[in-house]
Amino acid sequence: MENHNWNHDLMEHILSLMELLHRNGISAERASRTDMRGVLPEDPGLKTAYEMVRFMEEIPGGFMVYRADGDERIVYANMGLLRIFRCESWERFQELTGGSFRGVVHPEDLDEVEESIWRQIAGSQYDLDYVEYRIIRADGTIGWVEDYGHFVHSEAVGDFFYVFVGDATEKRDRRQSEQLALERRYQGLIEEYDRERALINQEYLRRLEVIEGLSVNYESILYAELERDRILPYRLSCRTMRQFGELYREKELSWYIADYISAWVHPEDRELVARETGPAYMREKLSKVSTYYLNYRVIYGEEVQYLQLRVVNVGNGERADQIVMGYRRVDEELQREMQQKQMLAEALENATLAIAAKNEFLSNMSHNMRTPLNAIFGFAALAREKISDPQTALGYLERLETSGRQLLSLIEEVLEITWLGSREEMTEEECDLCRIVQETCGYLRPRAEDKDLSFTLDCTGVTHSMVRGDKEKLGRLVSCLAGNAVTYTRPGGRVSVTLVEGTARAKGRRTYRLIVADTGVGMSREFLERIFEPFARERNTTISGVYGMGLGLTIAKYIVDQMGGSIQVDSTEGEGSVFTVALQLQTEREAPAAAGTDAPEMVSGLRVLLVEDNEINREIETEILRNGGFIVDTAEDGSVAVEMVKNSGPEGYDLVLMDIQMPVMDGWQAARAIRELEDPAQSAIPIVALSANTLVGDMRRSMESGMDAHLTKPIDVARFMEEVHRAIRRHGISEKNS
Repeated sequence: MENHNWNHDLMEHILSLMELLHRNGISAERASRTDMRGVLPEDPGLKTAYEMVRFMEEIPGGFMVYRADGDERIVYANMGLLRIFRCESWERFQELTGGSFRGVVHPEDLDEVEESIWRQIAGSQYDLDYVEYRIIRADGTIGWVEDYGHFVHSEAVGDFFYVFVGDATEKRDRRQSEQLALERRYQGLIEEYDRERALINQEYLRRLEVIEGLSVNYESILYAELERDRILPYRLSCRTMRQFGELYREKELSWYIADYISAWVHPEDRELVARETGPAYMREKLSKVSTYYLNYRVIYGEEVQYLQLRVVNVGNGERADQIVMGYRRVDEELQREMQQKQMLAEALENATLAIAAKNEFLSNMSHNMRTPLNAIFGFAALAREKISDPQTALGYLERLETSGRQLLSLIEEVLEITWLGSREEMTEEECDLCRIVQETCGYLRPRAEDKDLSFTLDCTGVTHSMVRGDKEKLGRLVSCLAGNAVTYTRPGGRVSVTLVEGTARAKGRRTYRLIVADTGVGMSREFLERIFEPFARERNTTISGVYGMGLGLTIAKYIVDQMGGSIQVDSTEGEGSVFTVALQLQTEREAPAAAGTDAPEMVSGLRVLLVEDNEINREIETEILRNGGFIVDTAEDGSVAVEMVKNSGPEGYDLVLMDIQMPVMDGWQAARAIRELEDPAQSAIPIVALSANTLVGDMRRSMESGMDAHLTKPIDVARFMEEVHRAIRRHGISEKNS
């Protein structure tokens, strides 16, 4: 009954959409071929109806919606129905049928057909009917169709039918031909072969019953997102069930395609299928057409079968990302039995799963991002009004900065989730584990102090701090767990971070345990079962008052899994939580502490080349550097920066701060060009990336391009100056006399 009600709701939205288009003078044909999302009202039901209408335009069979009362006016008919009537346009179809269901049915069949429809509906639990009748095509020929109708009673939009229509002419002709052949063959032997004819008729009826139980559409329907490399099943067949099982869970698109090809596709067709189902090929193909299909062979048992895969672009924008993949059998004999009956009801039901999940996520994201944005604009306006009161204005500016950091944290989590499924390998480099934990906690300490939290860090249990591991991801792991504890601990509470070292194992590996404990809100037992799922939150922002997307723990779990470690959670609702991470890391020989490394460097008089194409960013960064005592020159793109370094003379530059995304020549290209300069002093100049590119892959690319460090925007002034000093230290540059 739930599915039944959902179909009613969807069809009501489709009817409302058609009425809206009719009032605005827009034909359904034009709406299906043109992206109309920009002109539709912000109504999720209408959006869903519009996506379904676009999908209906691509199915091979016919589909229409018509009023159940009055003149039985046709509200919508897809291109498949127009092809059955051999009409080249919607206008020609209206002219042929008078725009009414009564004009669809052959006049001699109309009364009987309508009487049969209403009789079946009266006796059907779900208001379903099935009829066959003749039609008069646009070229004057007579055809037969099968009509699978569903009556909907709606207080909102009135009574109507939605109908799936299949061309049954060939089947009717074949039936008549077979009957004539049987009559000729057994003429004169009627009595002798009465029993055989009865058996034949019985088998014939049985086959008709089987055909009626099958859908006219696809045996498997899948929804995929190319950018996220994800695929979700809506309907499964005996072949695709192997990849997904009976749980209908999301899988990696690349894995699914490779496994499907290996398991089912004929060896001679595997290269073709692999090429035309690759993400690059699908994007290129769907940038030119809204749909395409691929015919190929599969091996089922010892039988070779022919299948057709249809790929439809159902996403927004010009770049294809969201697609629907439909599989159907096209064997000549089996197609006659299967392509007439298979309805889309189950696929329509499952399609709402992805749409509802996406809508809920976008709604939460919009709310969580607009809340700190509102604070930013509000406190900026208040600070402007209180500019004559420095103390009050400073308070507003501090709260503005806090809101900005909340917004930045949300953006970083959403961006960072993109590399969870990338399978990129962990880097192996020598790093100081205690220093990583201390620096990360140092960034979080001001947040804890603002909330009046007791924030403690204990690394005394570590005697071998130098290890081999991925420095960036280790820092991110600590940030996710400790940051989560600070976020969900009430003012006056306690957060503790403890790093302990276990006994040595084989080949110099040791077990390190990171323990993050808090006296925060805690979690229920039910929520602990899904705590690491993406976007999972026990309470949304509106209820809890805590801003976040529910991605931090997902990221932490992914990092731990990639490092071959484990993570445990103990939590009591209302009392707090304890997260324990265990990692096995290769230990390294301890490096001697460099004397005086914590002392601030004197940078007065050092020349810095700031490469930044954005005027506002250039102005902000220039002022920060000049306030720090640097002499600053600027360049607007990478090619200009390379020339300025090349022509900088004997004095040269002491440091280059390089943006990444710039016109003419980007930051990575510019860094490589500087490293290839003939002058050793110029080619060895320290280069620090300063970019909005925040993903781990971007940072790694900066290092591969010859840069010394990668800082992200928005600028954290303290860390910005610390990295500048660190780069200067590495290259042995000291203060110049200005």
